[in-house]
Amino acid sequence: MYPSYLEPYHNGSLKEIITEAYKRLGSCEICPRRCKVNRLKDEKGFCKTGLKVKVCSFMPHHGEEPPISGERGSGTIFFSNCNMGCVYCQNYDFSQLGQGREVEPQELADFMLQLQKMNCHNINLVTPTHVMPQVLKALEMAIIGGLKIPVVYNTGGYELAEVIKLLEGIVDIYLPDMRYADPQMAIKYSSAPDYPQYNQGALKEMHRQAGIAEMDNYGIIKKGVIIRHLVLPYKIAGTDKIMQFIAQELSPDTYISLMSQYRPCYQANKFKEISRPLTAEEYEEAKEAMQKYGLSNGWIQESGGLERFAGTNIKPQL
Repeated sequence: MYPSYLEPYHNGSLKEIITEAYKRLGSCEICPRRCKVNRLKDEKGFCKTGLKVKVCSFMPHHGEEPPISGERGSGTIFFSNCNMGCVYCQNYDFSQLGQGREVEPQELADFMLQLQKMNCHNINLVTPTHVMPQVLKALEMAIIGGLKIPVVYNTGGYELAEVIKLLEGIVDIYLPDMRYADPQMAIKYSSAPDYPQYNQGALKEMHRQAGIAEMDNYGIIKKGVIIRHLVLPYKIAGTDKIMQFIAQELSPDTYISLMSQYRPCYQANKFKEISRPLTAEEYEEAKEAMQKYGLSNGWIQESGGLERFAGTNIKPQL
């Protein structure tokens, strides 16, 4: 069945997965922080989120990667708060400062159904890590209401592989970040201990489940993984090591979105080394790292927009 979540819904296993996910909230172990607070009793840990989901906004989004946005837009739901603490976050108003409002699962399900009625290609869950159990509950309600477009799990990548494993057969499309190769950089700029270890483990599990991105006849992604990598000044992100990991531990055919839009936001000006935008030379080095490891699928940013990256030949996305 497609989307994949229809099968576990019909055979009853989705309910079991939701139950298992909610158990993790009782002494919270949803992400690598393992805060151990009882979110079922509305206690809050690092992510400042108790039992209820907080949503900043939902809308058709036309600025994602071409196979995700397509012509009709991606049905994005922006969740408030985050399990990372990036000092340069461009969405800090809701990711760090908590802008948004709490919603019940049925209202979240209604958002999904409204986005489907708007003819979006998919439901794009933006920063869902810390509210994954509640999202699954809402997804079940949305399926009952007639949801039939695939889910995109759009994450900062600070994930537990065993939690991602719960999503097997539910999520068709993974859109994770690979933010850092050096754990010290992850701690300094995102308060995320052991980010590379957890990130790489989660990416391996996502790749095992969904594999190389598959597109339909219209160039819209049906299933698979697209990895986002934000290039940071002074090689802080460790781009070369990340590209090596993708090529050697996942697949050289993996789709990558190599992002150049870094600019100092939120508290970035407190750190001299990231208090300026990326230079053209730094981004060029990142593109060369993709080529170096034979990564031939993905998108780069050229002339103000995304272009398809194909080995050493760069051509506009058709």
